[in-house]
Amino acid sequence: MAFPITKKHLFWAGIPESDWNNWHWQQASRVTKAAHLKNIINITEGEENALQSPEFLMGITPYYISLIDENNPDDAIRKQCIPQEGELLKNVDDFEDPLSEEHDMPVAGLTHRYPDRVLLYTTHNCPVYCRHCTRKRKVSNPASAATSTQIDLCIDYIRSHPEVRDVVISGGDPLSQSDERLFRIVQDLQDIPHIDMMRLGTRNLVTLPQRVTEEFAEGLRKLNMRDFDGRRKPVFVNTHFNHPKECTKEAAEACHRLLLAGSPLGNQSVLLKGVNDDPATMKELSIRLLSMGIRPYYIYLCDPVTGTSHFRTTVEKGLEIIDNIRGHTSGFATPQLVIDATLGGGKILIPNGIIGRYVGEDYTVWKLINFEKNIHYYVAPTDKSHYYERAGKPAPPEFDISELADTHLKSIVEKL
Repeated sequence: MAFPITKKHLFWAGIPESDWNNWHWQQASRVTKAAHLKNIINITEGEENALQSPEFLMGITPYYISLIDENNPDDAIRKQCIPQEGELLKNVDDFEDPLSEEHDMPVAGLTHRYPDRVLLYTTHNCPVYCRHCTRKRKVSNPASAATSTQIDLCIDYIRSHPEVRDVVISGGDPLSQSDERLFRIVQDLQDIPHIDMMRLGTRNLVTLPQRVTEEFAEGLRKLNMRDFDGRRKPVFVNTHFNHPKECTKEAAEACHRLLLAGSPLGNQSVLLKGVNDDPATMKELSIRLLSMGIRPYYIYLCDPVTGTSHFRTTVEKGLEIIDNIRGHTSGFATPQLVIDATLGGGKILIPNGIIGRYVGEDYTVWKLINFEKNIHYYVAPTDKSHYYERAGKPAPPEFDISELADTHLKSIVEKL
């Protein structure tokens, strides 16, 4: 069955359906240059400035850019894939590697932070270079490519660590690889006795759903059906929809194929200012995801990656969004709100992990406790909407800002 076509920009009007629905053509035809982009949309002055010196390369599939309202500078998809002037701003609390993934690598390409699971970096490629990407330091950079030898060494490490039962196969986007290479990685992992499951972390369902070919789905089905003494080792798929506009007919077809292949689907959204920081938008997204067979899993507060400060919302906005989903629709539609703590703190559930805050005029520092009972801090814009008062909930206690004097946020104390 061919993919349906939601929208094709007039720039590609002459492209036959067979090419448009071919993921190799989509990947090869990405918009990567400013001159090309100007033939497709009317760019703003701020975008023009950002394109002059992009800190992070641009790459957008014809499919994904066709979903943009080309005359709307505030379009939610536009802001996720076209360089914005805010990317040129640098904050003292920004990080190249905010989650300290490199620090927690026992071997190159493998992050082992949690007791029983690891993250395997398999490629630097993505169909679209998302402007809020946590791995800007690596993604799109050929120097960070994961060689077959590197992946083999990672799998050797996993094989020698019986405490590991769950492997997140990531990148870049692991579906940027050939079926053969990706399925070999999955099969090698399944063959390790103590591995119970794998997760593919992919945004192809959003930015290049045509990647989920019938051949790919059949290969995945065979992997999911492998028998290990009466049990399976399922391949879960976690994806990354941020806005209802992304829930197209093509995306629904790709999800349907994966579900028939036996892979459960989950979604991890990132809360982005001007994109989806609105309760009605996120509620609609959750409902649309369920209709496509995807369980809303996490909503992340935006990581403090260099060049993403313009995307960051208040923590209270995230809490308000959860308040407007939980109880108002199906429990299945209610994701968990989390902060992925800097310096390797891991995911911290919000509000459960909040133990204090310092409220400044323009920013608030949140004091958090993680699963290891370690203290971490997160900086976000200060809420001006009086969330706790409106919600009738007690605000977290204030903490002494001098605590930050010996942390990576010591510059905040120095300014006081």
